[in-house]
Amino acid sequence: MKKILTLLFVSVLGGIMTLSAYKLFIEKDTKFFVASNDSKPSFIPTNNTTSNLLYNADAVDFTKAAENAVHAVVHVKNTTVSQGGPVTLQDLFYGRSQPRTQVGTGSGVIISPDGYIITNNHVINGAQDLSITLNDNKIYTAKLIGTDEKTDIALLKIDADEDLPYATFGDSDQAKVGEWVLAVGNPFNLTSTVTAGIISAKSRDLSGINAQSFIQTDAAVNPGNSGGALVNINGDLIGINTAITSQTGSYIGYSFAVPSNIARKVVEDIMEFGNVQTGILGVNVLNRNSKYAVENGLNEIDGVYVSEIEENSGAAKAGIKNGDIIKKVDNIKISKFSDLSGYLNTKRPNDIVKVTINRDGDEKVLPVTLSKSEIMTVEYLDMQLKNIPKKSKEKYKIENGVLVVKNDNYALYKNLGINEGYVITEINGEKIDSVEDIAKLQQKYGDNITKISVINTNGQKESFIFR
Repeated sequence: MKKILTLLFVSVLGGIMTLSAYKLFIEKDTKFFVASNDSKPSFIPTNNTTSNLLYNADAVDFTKAAENAVHAVVHVKNTTVSQGGPVTLQDLFYGRSQPRTQVGTGSGVIISPDGYIITNNHVINGAQDLSITLNDNKIYTAKLIGTDEKTDIALLKIDADEDLPYATFGDSDQAKVGEWVLAVGNPFNLTSTVTAGIISAKSRDLSGINAQSFIQTDAAVNPGNSGGALVNINGDLIGINTAITSQTGSYIGYSFAVPSNIARKVVEDIMEFGNVQTGILGVNVLNRNSKYAVENGLNEIDGVYVSEIEENSGAAKAGIKNGDIIKKVDNIKISKFSDLSGYLNTKRPNDIVKVTINRDGDEKVLPVTLSKSEIMTVEYLDMQLKNIPKKSKEKYKIENGVLVVKNDNYALYKNLGINEGYVITEINGEKIDSVEDIAKLQQKYGDNITKISVINTNGQKESFIFR
């Protein structure tokens, strides 16, 4: 009995000592949480800072950019009167015809306080009357200053009694893929419509001949938006909305804009020279999809492969050679030909650009003075064709055409007499204005020529039909 009491005493004493130690050394550092009906759950972030702009209202604010752009964007109405409609017996007897009025609409962007407006060439093409409606519903008659079909840009002018709100050009070369943009225009004759998206890609070519360099966005653009503004979140004009890709005629996910640097250069040329001044590097590049490129692994290079140098061009004088790979022009990375052509479209003859090339594994930077487009040549049907200088066109009263500078096509020479000095004006009934038109026809018809029209060395016009 005595032993049992002793063991019990020792156990109680041990328990008291253990509890005392717990209270003294452990309990003061421990907290207990009791759930209650009014308690709020706690959320622990995985990072101390958040970079998700969708949840940071202060990071992206479109309201200022939208407000500025909306006032600078206008509605453009194009009215054309044509002789049309069914001919009646009375028309035949009295010589009457029924005029038909066609109205097209689009958008434009005011780019100066004195009323210069930039839009698309296709918006105003063939117009006999141009009407501009501002965001405050004031209506003005516009005058066409000039157009450039190649870039699809046109310049208009209205005379207002006061300074107008206008958009400021941004640097489209600095625009980044993934950057927020707003498209502002007048789709479906609705006024002042703003849509948002991101830049999906740059230097997009829709022609298939590397003649274009669009900014691609997923901002909704529909018929009527053409000629409107593409602006960044600062409200700077970085593009002119021009085209959509669609099987229905309405927006299905992507739209395309002429970069502001190209549009700005075009309107400046029109204002200063009356036409667009084109500066060329003087190189022909290898088509990545060609059999030669694929067989020699040149379709996977980072840059563009120089296959030929134009004689007397800036590239030739600077020392660029066949086989060189162009990596950069100035600070613009060149991955494909549309990167190169897009940047050069912002330049003029006699501008100097720094071309970074890779030659046999070594990089060189060569300053190149851009040449005039008149030296540009193209090979077609075993003939070498060249643009005709404007002064020569005026002197010899040639409206359009390209000059034959060399003919290795024996059949054309022997059977038709086409030789050096001839001017080709039409192929398959399609008018030829420049060697760029030849490239389009080559893609469309290949070597399948059914008709060719020329001006011979005596100034006589001739047409030949192939059967």
